[in-house]
Amino acid sequence: MLWIPVTVAAAAFQMARNATQRGLMGDAGPWGATLVRFLFGLPFALLFSLVAWALAGRVELHADRIFFGYAVAGALSQVLATAGLLVSMRRAGFAVATAIQQSALPAAGVLGWAAFGDALSAVAWVGVVVATVGLVALTWPRGAPDPQLESAARPVSGALFGIVSGLMFGFSLNANRHAALSLEHTHHVFSATGTVTVTQAMQAAVLTAVLAVRHPAALEAVVKSWRSSLFAGFCGASASALWLFALTLAPAAQVRAVGVVEAPMAAAAGRRLFKERVSLFKLIAIAVVAAGVVLTALGGTPG
Repeated sequence: MLWIPVTVAAAAFQMARNATQRGLMGDAGPWGATLVRFLFGLPFALLFSLVAWALAGRVELHADRIFFGYAVAGALSQVLATAGLLVSMRRAGFAVATAIQQSALPAAGVLGWAAFGDALSAVAWVGVVVATVGLVALTWPRGAPDPQLESAARPVSGALFGIVSGLMFGFSLNANRHAALSLEHTHHVFSATGTVTVTQAMQAAVLTAVLAVRHPAALEAVVKSWRSSLFAGFCGASASALWLFALTLAPAAQVRAVGVVEAPMAAAAGRRLFKERVSLFKLIAIAVVAAGVVLTALGGTPG
């Protein structure tokens, strides 16, 4: 049962990273804030890998085409997912965006059923319905817009970014999991940290080069805020390594179900850090979405 506390710790580090990146968006923009996660997380990921390698002893690596294929797919989808989540947080609010992102698991189940004929159990279908009801309630316009959010934005557009972000995160988690499993079959901690290091190196290199050419001001803002960026990088590297470690110990559905604990964490952080007003109605809607995600994850497919 080690994977349960590992997953809770991963969710906590992920929430802290998201909160720090959310605060950096004002100057660096979504792509600059996205770079923070990978560029400043790379030294920590490398350190974690070296420690895991030393503890693992002699390991036989399989850094072949299969590994790099999964790693590239996971790295690209993670970049897009991170940028989408940050935009969603800006438009819908920190707590709401986090909950909406979680709802991508039921959405992925429906897409798999419609496009690929994947079967869903009765429990999973109940989860899809429950999460959809919560999502509609969460994004339904109620009263005047929150002044803390972008004036021109609306919760519905934030919801769309959040759902797409969640789908991309789900794809990234699966791709990175397969990359970690193909890299080393025995030492799960090393395979997780090693995969994170390789993907973050690719992400940092590509994003830095693109911003240097297209948005040098965003790159400058990232460098100026190095203290906050360093903290975000540490949290990001820790979260990624812990997520992958948990995924090498337990099925993805169970890990995603426990990972829903991030939703109440985000609600508390949004109120404390960003002074976001989350009404009782929205809190109930967040709880409904979380319940639907858990049902969908644990329902799985019929045997």
